[in-house]
Amino acid sequence: MVNRNIVIAKAKYTPAPLEPVEIVERKGLGHPDTIIDGIAEAISQELGKVYLDKFGKILHHNVDKGLVCGGKTHVEFGGGEFLQPIYILLSGRATEHVDDEYIPVQHIAIDAAKKYLKQIRNLDVEHDVIIDTKISQGSADLVELFMRSEGMPLSNDTSFGTGYAPFDDTEKLVLGIEKYLNSKEYKDAHPYVGEDIKVMGKRQGDKIRLTIACAFVSKYIKNSDDYISKKERVIKDAYNKAKQITDKEVKIFMNTGDDPDHDSVYITLSGTSSEMGDDGEVGRGNRVNGLITPYRSMSLEAAAGKNPVSHVGKIYSVLAFKMANEIVEELDGDIIDTTVTLLSSIGAPIDQPQVASVGILSNNFDTIKDKAQYIVDKNLEDIQQITEDIIKGKYSIY
Repeated sequence: MVNRNIVIAKAKYTPAPLEPVEIVERKGLGHPDTIIDGIAEAISQELGKVYLDKFGKILHHNVDKGLVCGGKTHVEFGGGEFLQPIYILLSGRATEHVDDEYIPVQHIAIDAAKKYLKQIRNLDVEHDVIIDTKISQGSADLVELFMRSEGMPLSNDTSFGTGYAPFDDTEKLVLGIEKYLNSKEYKDAHPYVGEDIKVMGKRQGDKIRLTIACAFVSKYIKNSDDYISKKERVIKDAYNKAKQITDKEVKIFMNTGDDPDHDSVYITLSGTSSEMGDDGEVGRGNRVNGLITPYRSMSLEAAAGKNPVSHVGKIYSVLAFKMANEIVEELDGDIIDTTVTLLSSIGAPIDQPQVASVGILSNNFDTIKDKAQYIVDKNLEDIQQITEDIIKGKYSIY
C-alpha cells in the first residue's frame, strides 16, 4: 500500500468569506498578462497533442516563459491605426527531436499563438502582431528525469500547489462578470466591448464594490456622448448579471479614469491595451482557478505552459482545487471551507507527495474526516488523469 502522507485536520483559520474585508481580482481574456498565459498554455496543449500522435506519450517541455511587449497606436472616435505592432516573445524548452524524428516546435508554437490571438476580435494578427520564438531543446538532466519513469511520472521539482473550496460570493461575482462580458453572446450583441476587461472586487462587510476596466473598440464609438451611453449600458448589464450571482449589495464602477469633457476615454483600436504599450508576462495574472485571491491560500506558480506530466507546480495546483471541490460537493458535512495543499519532492513519484495537507472547517468534522481522506487518496492514485484532462483543455489554467 502506498503511503501518501495525507493529513486531514480541523482548520482553525478564519476563511475569507468571514473576514471583514476581502479583495478578489480577475484579469480578463484580453489583458496582456492573460494573453501571454493563454498563448503559453495553448502551445503546451498543441505540443502535447503532437507528441501523443507521433510517439504515444507527451515528451518533455516547459514553454512557460513569454512576454508581450505593447505596441503603439493612434486611436480616435470611429477608428485609428497601428503605428507599431505588438511584439510577442515565446521562450522555454521543448523536445524537438527523437532519434531521427523531428518535431517543428517553432511552427507549432507560432500557429498556436496566432490561433489564440484570434479571440481578440478586432486585432489583425497577421499585420499588427510580431511573434518571435526562442523555444529550444530542454536541459539534459530534466529531460533524463522526465524520460526515466516508465510508470508513474517523477516530480521534476520540489514545489507545492494549493486550492480551496467553495468560492464565495465575491469570487463568483468577479469571475462571473468577466466571463459574461467576454462571452461570445455578449460580444455578438455588443461588439464595441473589447476583450481587455479587468474586474477588481472589494467586499467590506456585506457590501461589494466592483471596479471594472473595460477597453472599448474605437470604430464602434462615434463620440464622447456615444461612449458614455454605451458604457452605461454595459454597467447596467453588469448589474443585472450581479443580481443573478449574489444577494449582497453591489456597486459597480467602470473606467474611473475617464474624462469625457476632454474626450479622454478608454477606447482602443483592437480591444486590448497591448496595442498601446501595456506589457504582459507569464505568471503575473490569474491563478489556475481564474482569480487572484490575496485573502486565500495561493500559490505563485506560473502554471501556464508547463508540462502537465511531471511539473508538480502545475499538476498539484490543478489537483488541489479539484480535491477541495470534491470534498465540498461530495460530503454532506456542512462544510464552511476547505483548503488543500500538496508538496512534492523532486525525483519522487507524483502520486506520493511529501505531504497532502487538508484543512476543513465543518460542524461535522469527525464524521467526514475519513471520507475526505479517501477523496484525496483516490485523486492521487488517479493523478495521471489530470494530464489528459489538461491537454484536452478541461481545466482552466488562467
